[in-house]
Amino acid sequence: MSRKPEPVQTIKQRRDGVLAALVAGVPYARFLGIRFDRRGDELSATLPFDERLIGNPFLPALHGGVTAAFLELTAVIELSWTYLWEDMEAGRIGLDSLEAGNLPRLPKTIDFTVDYLRTGLPRDAYARARVNRSGRRYASVHVEAWQDNRSRLFAQATGHFLMPGRDG
Repeated sequence: MSRKPEPVQTIKQRRDGVLAALVAGVPYARFLGIRFDRRGDELSATLPFDERLIGNPFLPALHGGVTAAFLELTAVIELSWTYLWEDMEAGRIGLDSLEAGNLPRLPKTIDFTVDYLRTGLPRDAYARARVNRSGRRYASVHVEAWQDNRSRLFAQATGHFLMPGRDG
């Protein structure tokens, strides 16, 4: 009786699995309902609107802390994604190791500055991050968030992060 060979992990499965593991490593992302959409190596974050995210019910406006958390989480996931890309593409990081609980360590925030440009309205928000500098120990990331129109940002941020060691 011969066994069928295990299906080979596709590149898409590996990429999606690594992204899911990164996001799962941040419980606050699940609490806020933040999702990430991947197109090749580019990530976009979505913060779906929920009434509990309102900070000022008289305007109504998204809570500033929720906005800051959304931006910081987008920066951390983008930075981790960029950091892990080479190992993921070479197959050194795969679904089997992630399912075994070998989640990658996330960068640690050194500082994070948010510019609130306008009121966050009661609707979905989107964000993208760009890694400005990434070395072995330190990285700098810029994040922008918008709602209906990509050219009308409601917040942006810059963060500096301590990178996890390559050895674990």
